[in-house]
Amino acid sequence: MSQNINVLTVDDSASMRALLKAALTSRGYEVVQAVDGVDALEWLDRNPGVDVIVTDINMPRMDGFGLIEALRGQSRFRDCPILVLSTESSDEKKARARSAGATGWIVKPFDADKLDSALRRVTH
Repeated sequence: MSQNINVLTVDDSASMRALLKAALTSRGYEVVQAVDGVDALEWLDRNPGVDVIVTDINMPRMDGFGLIEALRGQSRFRDCPILVLSTESSDEKKARARSAGATGWIVKPFDADKLDSALRRVTH
């Protein structure tokens, strides 16, 4: 990979965060992690930003829908790709995520190669 792609993963499951970090760092991504939407927004307020955000939907304090809406409300994240990574797969949830501003949807359990290819697609 010629350039480092900075990814923020947002998931309340420690094991899912560990899986994501291992899968992405082994493919050359720089990974930062948050435990829910509130944690993600707080991190993004203190840091320069990321190239892409991968978020779960079902989380405490602020779910993925709330996070996507909050990010799309800020001009600096209007064009940042946001991928949903969730066990949810209903058309209604996908439509809600799209209308909130999600770029794409990946169903858990994820395939590391498919996640890699989705991240490359939305960041190039």
